[in-house]
Amino acid sequence: MWLMTKYGFYSIVQKQPGEFHVRSRERQDIEKLVAGVPLPQAKVVESSHNDYAFRVVVRQPEVLAILGFLGESLDYDNFKNKIDRTADQKHKPYHEVWGVLARALGAYGRKPAA
Repeated sequence: MWLMTKYGFYSIVQKQPGEFHVRSRERQDIEKLVAGVPLPQAKVVESSHNDYAFRVVVRQPEVLAILGFLGESLDYDNFKNKIDRTADQKHKPYHEVWGVLARALGAYGRKPAA
């Protein structure tokens, strides 16, 4: 699962039954999430050998806590505008992803480009 949030960009995968890796490409993103949830037992692991250099390994209750935290912290009516107003966010990449999806899936009531 990919999550583009006002705190950062995350990928969550289940590596083994009951073992989830919450991953990010930037340390500040994972640290914001660990502090915000909070995840006091989570240790940020760094690796230069993975696509996502930073991660925490958690169980399902912590994944649910992360998703709950992200849902409870929604305080905007337009995500792109929120990101534009948020310091240290990924304005350009998030807008590029939006553009790719808009072209592929359609946007503003229009069908996708052929």
